[in-house]
Amino acid sequence: MNGITDLDRLLAELEPSLAGGEFVFCTVPHEDVARTSDPRVLCYFREREGLTLILPAEVAVAEELAASAPMRMITLTVHSSLEAVGLTAAVSAALTGEGVSANVVAAYHHDHIFVPAADAERALEALRRLSRR
Repeated sequence: MNGITDLDRLLAELEPSLAGGEFVFCTVPHEDVARTSDPRVLCYFREREGLTLILPAEVAVAEELAASAPMRMITLTVHSSLEAVGLTAAVSAALTGEGVSANVVAAYHHDHIFVPAADAERALEALRRLSRR
């Protein structure tokens, strides 16, 4: 199934959903990749400086990994195309208007937005308003 590319349709069908639990961003040296094989890791991203992980906060604590502040994940359940233009900008503008920091991860089917845990409900409501416009 091909994802949606039309921005108006994407926004109308956004359906943001707040995942349970808190997540953190961590980094480990490339040679420590075997240490991070927990199946609960959501994302691995290889950067020049090391391997970035996005994982549940409790996994980082259990593995004694230095981590970012706790984040919540909002999934945009609309099936957006990787070639869609403007969705990230529209979401960023809506969250910027609320003063909410956002870290966007685009996966094959959906976009996932990590926001500070304390701002999650406010961010979710801002995205719902964006979808109703």
